[in-house]
Amino acid sequence: MVIANAIILMAILGFGFGVFLAYFAKKFYVKEDPRVELIAKVLPNVNCGMCGYPGCDAYARAIVKKGDRTDKCVPGKPMGVEAKIKEILKMSPEEAEKMLEGKE
Repeated sequence: MVIANAIILMAILGFGFGVFLAYFAKKFYVKEDPRVELIAKVLPNVNCGMCGYPGCDAYARAIVKKGDRTDKCVPGKPMGVEAKIKEILKMSPEEAEKMLEGKE
């Protein structure tokens, strides 16, 4: 009987905490600029660190949020990554969102 009560109590607590976490995850959700995702897709994703950031995603965030230079990706230079990044930066976030929705 004691074990059954403990199991029921843990199930109720687990469900309650799950609802609590789901509610606050929605309430405090932070939407990221869609240009970051587009730039991350353009980069070669070798995560070499030659740009000074720990990976391509971090470099993409730095370009959009901090205004970092677009010519730091050494492996991407032969592929013309810098020109593609500059095109993406000219877009508004709304245009970038439409572009992402169209491809997925």
